[in-house]
Amino acid sequence: MSDARSPPRSSAHETVGLGEVTPARSRHAGRRSAVALTDDRVVVGTADGAVRAFDRETLTERWRCDVGDAAIVAATPVAGGIAVGERGPDGIVRIHDAATGAVRWRYRSADDVGEPVDETRFQLPFVASLAAGDGRLYAAARRYERVDGDRQFRSRIYAFEPDGTLAWTYRADASPIAVDADGERVAVAYNRCPGTHQHGLVVLDAATGAARWKWDPGTDGDRRVGDVSLCEAGVVAASHGDYRGYRLGPGGREQWRADLATPVDRGDERLYAYPNHVHAADTGVVFVTGNTYAVDARETDGLHPDEHTAFGYTIDGTRRWRGPVGGFAGGVGADGGRVAVPGAQHFRERDPAAHGLRTFNAATGDGETLPAEGVVTAAALADDTAVAVEEPVAYHDGDGRLGAYRLHRYRL
Repeated sequence: MSDARSPPRSSAHETVGLGEVTPARSRHAGRRSAVALTDDRVVVGTADGAVRAFDRETLTERWRCDVGDAAIVAATPVAGGIAVGERGPDGIVRIHDAATGAVRWRYRSADDVGEPVDETRFQLPFVASLAAGDGRLYAAARRYERVDGDRQFRSRIYAFEPDGTLAWTYRADASPIAVDADGERVAVAYNRCPGTHQHGLVVLDAATGAARWKWDPGTDGDRRVGDVSLCEAGVVAASHGDYRGYRLGPGGREQWRADLATPVDRGDERLYAYPNHVHAADTGVVFVTGNTYAVDARETDGLHPDEHTAFGYTIDGTRRWRGPVGGFAGGVGADGGRVAVPGAQHFRERDPAAHGLRTFNAATGDGETLPAEGVVTAAALADDTAVAVEEPVAYHDGDGRLGAYRLHRYRL
Protein backbone atom coordinates (compact mmCIF):
# COMPACT_ATOMS: atom_id res chain seq x y z
CA MET A 1 0.00 0.00 0.00
CA SER A 2 1.18 3.53 -0.73
CA ASP A 3 0.12 7.00 0.28
CA ALA A 4 -1.56 8.81 -2.59
CA ARG A 5 0.56 11.67 -3.85
CA SER A 6 -0.46 15.12 -2.69
CA PRO A 7 -2.62 16.15 -5.64
CA PRO A 8 -1.19 19.06 -7.65
CA ARG A 9 -3.12 22.29 -7.77
CA SER A 10 -4.48 23.58 -11.06
CA SER A 11 -5.48 27.04 -12.25
CA ALA A 12 -7.92 25.61 -14.80
CA HIS A 13 -11.07 26.46 -12.91
CA GLU A 14 -13.71 29.18 -12.74
CA THR A 15 -16.30 30.22 -10.17
CA VAL A 16 -19.82 31.65 -10.16
CA GLY A 17 -21.45 33.30 -7.16
CA LEU A 18 -24.60 31.70 -5.77
CA GLY A 19 -25.79 34.58 -3.58
CA GLU A 20 -25.82 34.75 0.20
CA VAL A 21 -26.21 31.96 2.72
CA THR A 22 -25.74 31.76 6.48
CA PRO A 23 -22.15 30.60 7.04
CA ALA A 24 -21.55 27.03 8.11
CA ARG A 25 -20.33 26.71 11.68
CA SER A 26 -17.58 24.61 13.23
CA ARG A 27 -19.73 21.47 13.22
CA HIS A 28 -21.43 20.42 10.01
CA ALA A 29 -25.22 20.59 10.25
CA GLY A 30 -26.29 18.43 7.33
CA ARG A 31 -26.56 18.97 3.60
CA ARG A 32 -28.14 22.11 2.20
CA SER A 33 -26.72 22.22 -1.37
CA ALA A 34 -26.43 19.83 -4.31
CA VAL A 35 -24.78 19.80 -7.74
CA ALA A 36 -25.05 17.61 -10.85
CA LEU A 37 -23.56 17.48 -14.36
CA THR A 38 -25.28 16.73 -17.66
CA ASP A 39 -23.77 16.75 -21.16
CA ASP A 40 -24.24 20.53 -21.41
CA ARG A 41 -25.38 21.80 -18.00
CA VAL A 42 -24.14 22.28 -14.46
CA VAL A 43 -27.18 22.23 -12.18
CA VAL A 44 -26.98 23.54 -8.62
CA GLY A 45 -29.55 23.15 -5.86
CA THR A 46 -29.24 25.84 -3.23
CA ALA A 47 -30.01 26.30 0.44
CA ASP A 48 -32.84 28.75 -0.31
CA GLY A 49 -34.75 26.42 -2.61
CA ALA A 50 -33.50 27.53 -6.02
CA VAL A 51 -32.48 25.17 -8.81
CA ARG A 52 -30.06 26.93 -11.18
CA ALA A 53 -28.67 25.61 -14.46
CA PHE A 54 -25.45 26.94 -15.98
CA ASP A 55 -23.94 26.25 -19.39
CA ARG A 56 -21.24 23.65 -18.83
CA GLU A 57 -18.77 25.44 -21.13
CA THR A 58 -19.37 29.13 -20.43
CA LEU A 59 -21.01 29.01 -16.96
CA THR A 60 -23.69 31.36 -18.29
CA GLU A 61 -26.91 30.88 -16.35
CA ARG A 62 -29.50 29.25 -18.65
CA TRP A 63 -32.43 29.01 -16.27
CA ARG A 64 -33.43 29.33 -12.66
CA CYS A 65 -36.41 27.87 -10.82
CA ASP A 66 -37.28 29.17 -7.35
CA VAL A 67 -39.47 26.61 -5.66
CA GLY A 68 -39.66 27.79 -2.04
CA ASP A 69 -37.42 27.91 1.00
CA ALA A 70 -36.66 24.20 1.29
CA ALA A 71 -32.98 23.33 0.79
CA ILE A 72 -32.16 21.30 -2.33
CA VAL A 73 -30.03 18.48 -0.94
CA ALA A 74 -29.89 15.88 -3.76
CA ALA A 75 -29.58 16.08 -7.53
CA THR A 76 -28.94 13.57 -10.30
CA PRO A 77 -29.32 13.52 -14.10
CA VAL A 78 -32.18 11.56 -15.64
CA ALA A 79 -33.08 11.20 -19.33
CA GLY A 80 -33.32 14.77 -20.61
CA GLY A 81 -33.77 16.17 -17.15
CA ILE A 82 -32.51 16.73 -13.63
CA ALA A 83 -34.06 15.12 -10.57
CA VAL A 84 -33.79 17.02 -7.30
CA GLY A 85 -34.77 16.27 -3.72
CA GLU A 86 -35.55 18.63 -0.85
CA ARG A 87 -35.10 18.85 2.86
CA GLY A 88 -38.17 20.78 3.89
CA PRO A 89 -41.74 20.55 5.20
CA ASP A 90 -42.95 18.75 2.07
CA GLY A 91 -39.91 16.58 1.25
CA ILE A 92 -40.43 17.07 -2.49
CA VAL A 93 -38.93 14.90 -5.24
CA ARG A 94 -39.09 16.76 -8.55
CA ILE A 95 -37.81 16.51 -12.12
CA HIS A 96 -36.88 19.59 -14.18
CA ASP A 97 -36.41 19.66 -17.92
CA ALA A 98 -32.64 20.08 -18.36
CA ALA A 99 -33.01 22.54 -21.26
CA THR A 100 -35.72 24.84 -19.88
CA GLY A 101 -36.10 24.20 -16.17
CA ALA A 102 -39.80 23.42 -16.54
CA VAL A 103 -41.09 21.06 -13.85
CA ARG A 104 -42.13 17.75 -15.41
CA TRP A 105 -43.58 16.30 -12.23
CA ARG A 106 -43.28 16.46 -8.46
CA TYR A 107 -44.01 14.11 -5.58
CA ARG A 108 -44.59 15.05 -1.93
CA SER A 109 -42.90 12.47 0.30
CA ALA A 110 -44.34 14.02 3.49
CA ASP A 111 -47.64 12.37 2.53
CA ASP A 112 -45.92 9.04 3.23
CA VAL A 113 -43.27 9.72 5.90
CA GLY A 114 -45.40 12.23 7.79
CA GLU A 115 -45.50 15.94 8.49
CA PRO A 116 -42.70 17.41 10.62
CA VAL A 117 -43.61 17.81 14.27
CA ASP A 118 -41.65 21.08 14.31
CA GLU A 119 -39.47 23.10 11.95
CA THR A 120 -36.15 21.94 13.40
CA ARG A 121 -33.87 21.20 10.45
CA PHE A 122 -33.18 17.59 11.36
CA GLN A 123 -36.87 16.81 11.81
CA LEU A 124 -37.93 17.99 8.36
CA PRO A 125 -38.72 15.37 5.70
CA PHE A 126 -35.48 14.66 3.88
CA VAL A 127 -34.82 13.22 0.43
CA ALA A 128 -31.53 11.57 1.37
CA SER A 129 -30.54 10.01 -1.96
CA LEU A 130 -31.46 9.76 -5.64
CA ALA A 131 -30.35 7.29 -8.31
CA ALA A 132 -31.34 6.72 -11.93
CA GLY A 133 -31.36 3.40 -13.72
CA ASP A 134 -33.04 1.84 -16.76
CA GLY A 135 -35.33 4.84 -17.27
CA ARG A 136 -36.58 4.98 -13.69
CA LEU A 137 -35.76 7.33 -10.84
CA TYR A 138 -35.20 5.83 -7.40
CA ALA A 139 -35.44 7.99 -4.28
CA ALA A 140 -34.97 7.52 -0.54
CA ALA A 141 -36.97 9.81 1.78
CA ARG A 142 -37.20 9.80 5.54
CA ARG A 143 -38.47 11.75 8.52
CA TYR A 144 -36.99 11.74 12.02
CA GLU A 145 -38.45 12.62 15.39
CA ARG A 146 -37.92 11.87 19.05
CA VAL A 147 -40.75 10.21 20.97
CA ASP A 148 -40.30 9.94 24.74
CA GLY A 149 -36.57 10.43 24.20
CA ASP A 150 -36.22 7.67 21.60
CA ARG A 151 -35.25 8.19 17.95
CA GLN A 152 -37.89 7.17 15.45
CA PHE A 153 -37.76 7.14 11.65
CA ARG A 154 -40.36 6.69 8.96
CA SER A 155 -39.00 6.13 5.47
CA ARG A 156 -39.85 5.16 1.90
CA ILE A 157 -37.85 3.99 -1.08
CA TYR A 158 -39.58 5.02 -4.32
CA ALA A 159 -39.37 3.83 -7.92
CA PHE A 160 -40.75 6.43 -10.35
CA GLU A 161 -41.50 5.91 -14.02
CA PRO A 162 -40.34 8.67 -16.43
CA ASP A 163 -43.78 10.37 -16.27
CA GLY A 164 -43.78 10.39 -12.45
CA THR A 165 -46.02 7.37 -12.04
CA LEU A 166 -45.14 5.50 -8.86
CA ALA A 167 -44.05 1.96 -9.78
CA TRP A 168 -43.51 0.73 -6.21
CA THR A 169 -42.42 1.75 -2.71
CA TYR A 170 -40.52 0.03 0.08
CA ARG A 171 -41.32 1.02 3.66
CA ALA A 172 -39.18 0.83 6.82
CA ASP A 173 -38.93 2.36 10.28
CA ALA A 174 -35.24 3.03 9.68
CA SER A 175 -33.08 5.80 8.22
CA PRO A 176 -32.03 5.35 4.57
CA ILE A 177 -28.89 7.28 3.69
CA ALA A 178 -27.90 6.03 0.21
CA VAL A 179 -29.43 4.36 -2.86
CA ASP A 180 -27.64 2.84 -5.85
CA ALA A 181 -29.36 1.27 -8.88
CA ASP A 182 -28.31 -0.52 -12.08
CA GLY A 183 -31.60 -1.34 -13.78
CA GLU A 184 -31.89 -4.78 -12.20
CA ARG A 185 -31.07 -4.10 -8.56
CA VAL A 186 -31.66 -1.25 -6.11
CA ALA A 187 -29.33 -1.26 -3.10
CA VAL A 188 -30.34 0.75 -0.03
CA ALA A 189 -28.09 1.61 2.93
CA TYR A 190 -29.72 2.37 6.29
CA ASN A 191 -27.42 4.25 8.65
CA ARG A 192 -29.69 3.94 11.70
CA CYS A 193 -32.05 1.11 12.57
CA PRO A 194 -33.68 1.87 15.95
CA GLY A 195 -36.99 0.12 15.18
CA THR A 196 -38.25 -3.20 13.88
CA HIS A 197 -36.24 -2.98 10.64
CA GLN A 198 -32.87 -4.44 11.65
CA HIS A 199 -30.94 -4.66 8.39
CA GLY A 200 -28.42 -2.01 7.41
CA LEU A 201 -28.46 -3.08 3.77
CA VAL A 202 -31.33 -4.23 1.56
CA VAL A 203 -31.04 -5.17 -2.11
CA LEU A 204 -34.38 -4.83 -3.92
CA ASP A 205 -35.57 -6.06 -7.28
CA ALA A 206 -35.65 -3.00 -9.53
CA ALA A 207 -38.77 -4.16 -11.37
CA THR A 208 -40.96 -5.00 -8.37
CA GLY A 209 -39.40 -3.56 -5.23
CA ALA A 210 -39.32 -6.98 -3.58
CA ALA A 211 -36.38 -7.65 -1.30
CA ARG A 212 -33.84 -9.99 -2.93
CA TRP A 213 -31.64 -10.17 0.15
CA LYS A 214 -30.70 -8.30 3.32
CA TRP A 215 -27.49 -7.88 5.29
CA ASP A 216 -26.35 -6.31 8.54
CA PRO A 217 -22.95 -5.93 10.23
CA GLY A 218 -24.51 -7.56 13.30
CA THR A 219 -23.24 -4.97 15.76
CA ASP A 220 -24.83 -3.53 18.88
CA GLY A 221 -26.71 -0.24 18.71
CA ASP A 222 -28.66 1.33 15.88
CA ARG A 223 -25.68 2.39 13.72
CA ARG A 224 -25.51 0.16 10.65
CA VAL A 225 -24.40 1.09 7.07
CA GLY A 226 -23.20 4.49 5.84
CA ASP A 227 -23.12 3.94 2.06
CA VAL A 228 -23.45 1.27 -0.63
CA SER A 229 -22.23 0.87 -4.21
CA LEU A 230 -23.28 -1.84 -6.62
CA CYS A 231 -20.63 -3.93 -8.34
CA GLU A 232 -20.69 -7.01 -10.53
CA ALA A 233 -22.56 -9.82 -8.75
CA GLY A 234 -22.74 -7.95 -5.46
CA VAL A 235 -22.22 -4.72 -3.54
CA VAL A 236 -19.56 -2.87 -1.56
CA ALA A 237 -20.72 -1.31 1.72
CA ALA A 238 -19.29 1.10 4.29
CA SER A 239 -20.26 -0.16 7.73
CA HIS A 240 -21.07 2.27 10.52
CA GLY A 241 -21.57 -0.66 12.87
CA ASP A 242 -17.94 -1.81 13.01
CA TYR A 243 -16.09 0.89 11.00
CA ARG A 244 -15.13 -1.53 8.21
CA GLY A 245 -15.66 -1.89 4.49
CA TYR A 246 -17.27 -5.00 3.00
CA ARG A 247 -17.66 -6.60 -0.38
CA LEU A 248 -20.73 -8.83 -0.42
CA GLY A 249 -21.64 -11.34 -3.07
CA PRO A 250 -25.02 -12.84 -4.05
CA GLY A 251 -27.33 -13.27 -1.09
CA GLY A 252 -25.10 -11.07 1.08
CA ARG A 253 -22.25 -13.58 1.34
CA GLU A 254 -19.14 -11.84 2.67
CA GLN A 255 -16.28 -11.92 0.16
CA TRP A 256 -13.90 -9.65 2.04
CA ARG A 257 -13.79 -6.96 4.69
CA ALA A 258 -11.33 -4.19 5.43
CA ASP A 259 -10.51 -2.32 8.63
CA LEU A 260 -10.95 1.36 7.80
CA ALA A 261 -11.18 3.38 11.03
CA THR A 262 -11.66 0.74 13.69
CA PRO A 263 -11.05 1.75 17.34
CA VAL A 264 -7.52 2.66 18.43
CA ASP A 265 -6.17 3.77 21.81
CA ARG A 266 -4.73 7.27 22.09
CA GLY A 267 -3.79 8.13 25.66
CA ASP A 268 -6.81 7.48 27.86
CA GLU A 269 -9.23 7.50 24.94
CA ARG A 270 -10.44 4.86 22.51
CA LEU A 271 -11.14 6.55 19.16
CA TYR A 272 -12.91 5.58 15.93
CA ALA A 273 -14.28 7.19 12.76
CA TYR A 274 -17.21 6.23 10.55
CA PRO A 275 -16.66 5.13 6.94
CA ASN A 276 -19.27 7.35 5.31
CA HIS A 277 -18.86 6.78 1.56
CA VAL A 278 -17.92 4.12 -0.95
CA HIS A 279 -17.65 3.95 -4.72
CA ALA A 280 -17.00 0.71 -6.60
CA ALA A 281 -15.67 0.54 -10.17
CA ASP A 282 -14.03 -2.13 -12.32
CA THR A 283 -10.64 -0.59 -11.52
CA GLY A 284 -11.09 -0.51 -7.75
CA VAL A 285 -13.03 0.57 -4.69
CA VAL A 286 -12.72 3.88 -2.82
CA PHE A 287 -13.86 4.34 0.79
CA VAL A 288 -13.96 7.72 2.59
CA THR A 289 -14.00 8.13 6.37
CA GLY A 290 -15.38 10.97 8.50
CA ASN A 291 -14.95 12.57 11.91
CA THR A 292 -13.21 11.16 14.98
CA TYR A 293 -15.35 10.07 17.93
CA ALA A 294 -14.51 8.58 21.33
CA VAL A 295 -16.02 5.30 22.49
CA ASP A 296 -16.80 6.44 26.02
CA ALA A 297 -17.13 10.22 25.70
CA ARG A 298 -19.15 12.71 23.70
CA GLU A 299 -16.18 15.03 23.18
CA THR A 300 -12.55 14.28 22.42
CA ASP A 301 -9.44 16.26 21.59
CA GLY A 302 -7.80 13.24 19.97
CA LEU A 303 -7.71 12.39 16.28
CA HIS A 304 -8.07 8.94 14.79
CA PRO A 305 -5.14 8.32 12.40
CA ASP A 306 -7.56 7.24 9.64
CA GLU A 307 -10.17 9.99 9.92
CA HIS A 308 -10.96 12.13 6.83
CA THR A 309 -9.12 9.68 4.61
CA ALA A 310 -9.78 8.10 1.22
CA PHE A 311 -8.69 4.47 0.87
CA GLY A 312 -8.24 2.65 -2.43
CA TYR A 313 -8.73 -1.13 -2.70
CA THR A 314 -8.64 -3.62 -5.52
CA ILE A 315 -11.97 -5.21 -6.31
CA ASP A 316 -10.71 -8.36 -4.56
CA GLY A 317 -9.88 -6.53 -1.34
CA THR A 318 -6.19 -5.55 -1.39
CA ARG A 319 -5.43 -2.06 -0.12
CA ARG A 320 -3.47 -0.02 -2.68
CA TRP A 321 -3.32 3.54 -1.41
CA ARG A 322 -4.62 6.16 1.02
CA GLY A 323 -4.90 9.95 0.85
CA PRO A 324 -6.27 12.84 2.95
CA VAL A 325 -9.58 14.51 2.08
CA GLY A 326 -9.27 17.56 4.34
CA GLY A 327 -12.52 17.39 6.32
CA PHE A 328 -15.97 15.88 6.59
CA ALA A 329 -17.40 14.85 3.21
CA GLY A 330 -21.19 14.96 2.89
CA GLY A 331 -21.07 12.94 -0.31
CA VAL A 332 -18.81 12.09 -3.23
CA GLY A 333 -19.00 12.56 -6.98
CA ALA A 334 -17.93 9.70 -9.22
CA ASP A 335 -17.38 8.88 -12.88
CA GLY A 336 -16.21 5.35 -13.59
CA GLY A 337 -12.87 4.84 -11.89
CA ARG A 338 -12.54 8.41 -10.57
CA VAL A 339 -13.93 9.97 -7.40
CA ALA A 340 -14.27 13.62 -6.31
CA VAL A 341 -14.39 14.22 -2.55
CA PRO A 342 -15.60 17.60 -1.19
CA GLY A 343 -13.72 18.42 2.01
CA ALA A 344 -15.87 20.43 4.41
CA GLN A 345 -15.38 21.23 8.09
CA HIS A 346 -12.70 19.65 10.23
CA PHE A 347 -14.22 20.94 13.44
CA ARG A 348 -11.30 19.97 15.65
CA GLU A 349 -8.37 21.30 13.62
CA ARG A 350 -10.22 24.00 11.63
CA ASP A 351 -7.35 24.53 9.19
CA PRO A 352 -8.50 26.58 6.17
CA ALA A 353 -5.55 25.23 4.17
CA ALA A 354 -7.27 21.82 4.19
CA HIS A 355 -10.46 23.09 2.50
CA GLY A 356 -10.97 22.01 -1.08
CA LEU A 357 -12.10 19.41 -3.59
CA ARG A 358 -9.88 16.37 -4.09
CA THR A 359 -10.05 13.88 -6.94
CA PHE A 360 -8.66 10.35 -6.85
CA ASN A 361 -8.06 7.64 -9.40
CA ALA A 362 -9.53 4.47 -7.88
CA ALA A 363 -6.64 2.34 -9.10
CA THR A 364 -3.68 4.54 -8.17
CA GLY A 365 -4.85 7.32 -5.84
CA ASP A 366 -3.50 9.95 -8.24
CA GLY A 367 -5.59 13.08 -8.63
CA GLU A 368 -5.83 16.82 -8.24
CA THR A 369 -6.85 19.40 -5.64
CA LEU A 370 -9.12 22.37 -6.14
CA PRO A 371 -8.47 24.79 -3.29
CA ALA A 372 -11.35 26.73 -1.75
CA GLU A 373 -11.41 29.44 0.88
CA GLY A 374 -14.63 28.14 2.40
CA VAL A 375 -15.78 24.56 2.86
CA VAL A 376 -16.72 22.37 -0.10
CA THR A 377 -20.00 20.57 0.51
CA ALA A 378 -21.15 18.96 -2.77
CA ALA A 379 -19.41 17.67 -5.89
CA ALA A 380 -20.01 15.99 -9.23
CA LEU A 381 -17.63 14.56 -11.79
CA ALA A 382 -17.98 13.64 -15.48
CA ASP A 383 -15.49 13.33 -18.34
CA ASP A 384 -12.96 16.17 -18.05
CA THR A 385 -15.00 18.27 -15.63
CA ALA A 386 -15.43 18.39 -11.86
CA VAL A 387 -17.86 20.80 -10.21
CA ALA A 388 -18.30 21.67 -6.55
CA VAL A 389 -20.29 23.95 -4.27
CA GLU A 390 -18.35 26.03 -1.77
CA GLU A 391 -20.10 27.43 1.31
CA PRO A 392 -18.76 30.14 3.64
CA VAL A 393 -17.74 29.01 7.11
CA ALA A 394 -17.37 30.88 10.42
CA TYR A 395 -15.46 28.82 12.96
CA HIS A 396 -16.32 29.41 16.60
CA ASP A 397 -12.74 30.37 17.45
CA GLY A 398 -12.03 32.19 14.19
CA ASP A 399 -12.13 35.83 13.11
CA GLY A 400 -15.05 36.46 10.76
CA ARG A 401 -15.98 34.13 7.94
CA LEU A 402 -14.03 32.32 5.26
CA GLY A 403 -15.15 31.86 1.68
CA ALA A 404 -18.40 32.47 -0.15
CA TYR A 405 -21.40 30.64 -1.55
CA ARG A 406 -20.27 29.78 -5.07
CA LEU A 407 -19.97 27.15 -7.77
CA HIS A 408 -16.55 25.91 -8.88
CA ARG A 409 -15.93 24.33 -12.27
CA TYR A 410 -12.64 22.53 -12.60
CA ARG A 411 -11.03 21.16 -15.75
CA LEU A 412 -9.18 17.92 -15.02
